[in-house]
Amino acid sequence: MKYETILRYIKSEILMKKINAGEKLPSIRSICKKFQCSKITVVKVYDLLEKEHIVYSIPKSGHYLIENSLNPNNNISNKNIDFSTSILDTRILPYEDFQHCLNQAMELYKKKFISNSSTQGLETLINVIAKQLQDYQVFTNKQNIFITSGSQQAINILTMMHFPNGGENVLIEQPTYYGVIKSLELNNINTIGIKRNLDGIDFNELEKIFKCNNVKFFYIIPRFHNPTGFSYSNNDKRKILELAEKYNVYIVEDDYLADLEVDKKSDPIYSLDSSSRVIYLKSYSKIVLQGLRVSAVVLPKVLLKTFEEYKKWNDLHTSLISQGALEIYIKNGMFNEHIKKLKEVYSERMSYLNILTKSLNRADIIWHVPNSGFFASFEITNNVRAKDIIKRLNIKNVLFKYPKTFYLNNCIDENLIRLSISSVNTNEIKRGIFMLLKEMY
Repeated sequence: MKYETILRYIKSEILMKKINAGEKLPSIRSICKKFQCSKITVVKVYDLLEKEHIVYSIPKSGHYLIENSLNPNNNISNKNIDFSTSILDTRILPYEDFQHCLNQAMELYKKKFISNSSTQGLETLINVIAKQLQDYQVFTNKQNIFITSGSQQAINILTMMHFPNGGENVLIEQPTYYGVIKSLELNNINTIGIKRNLDGIDFNELEKIFKCNNVKFFYIIPRFHNPTGFSYSNNDKRKILELAEKYNVYIVEDDYLADLEVDKKSDPIYSLDSSSRVIYLKSYSKIVLQGLRVSAVVLPKVLLKTFEEYKKWNDLHTSLISQGALEIYIKNGMFNEHIKKLKEVYSERMSYLNILTKSLNRADIIWHVPNSGFFASFEITNNVRAKDIIKRLNIKNVLFKYPKTFYLNNCIDENLIRLSISSVNTNEIKRGIFMLLKEMY
């Protein structure tokens, strides 16, 4: 295939030292011209190189080579300290257990593979999830649950579909998960941002936006916010819900890391909702296997038919084998054991990061470290530009995402940086933090 030819060419240029660490790769346009191919093909190649940590990208600038990114055998160096990813640490993934569940699902559901499954999802999986959601204080009828191909599909459908409140605009936190920003952008949805920081949001501003801007829904990550790591208090959740009820605005609650919650008093906004305006998103891909691509969305009754119509003509149904394997994984108790392990790992890592950062006594960085989850964040308070620090660190195999990724174009805070611990252990955290501090001077 042509993309494989381009991939070999780029790697060859790197190995022959025609592209050196920190240097910019050929532009997408020049590669298109050289190989007589589409832009989509070249973007696919560069995305793959970025996922393999061979290159990193700077928005509206290009792709740059990471130091020591390839060895003579075309294998990626294992020296990366990756604070940029949100993928689970491969050292704690449940490969063998889930492989067993996949094999069982193949046998159990083989007769169903010859026909289309339900758009809503595998009935037996929905039954299991409905029961499981009660542990998160999410009580709902089975008919209100849809299985989607990852939470990104659910988000994309919700951005496109009509809501009964007649709203045309979507409100998002600033910063927020870049997947929702991209979905709104590609679907040409007018989007409004509201600033979120350690203290939450300005409720006077929120009320003004709800009152004056014809908002369809407010997309919100109440716990373990991506990218900052912040969580709302239960009191703040109630205030947000009260304003949503007052101005007839729906809330899309992305509770993607609910399983890592260690505060037993923290509940989802959904549990406080008495007026059926909260849409609850529950991801399994983020906490089991990234490639699983299975999530659950809990919908108010009034949205069910519209959502089903969009889902049906989006992909007919979510992968049956993935649904079946997840059902078995949950029913057999493997899911709960895996989550128990994840809680221990990530609360330990966050605790280590918290102790480490408090010991640094640096006036030029403000740290925001939660008690669990994947993400912490920090603010740079001196005159050093975050963009420059990230670029220098990326070249040295300490990887961060650029802040601009998480903002609408008119709301960027360049000096608030996400730090992900999802794929780094305590030793890597320590090494990476001290390399960061070195670049601060």
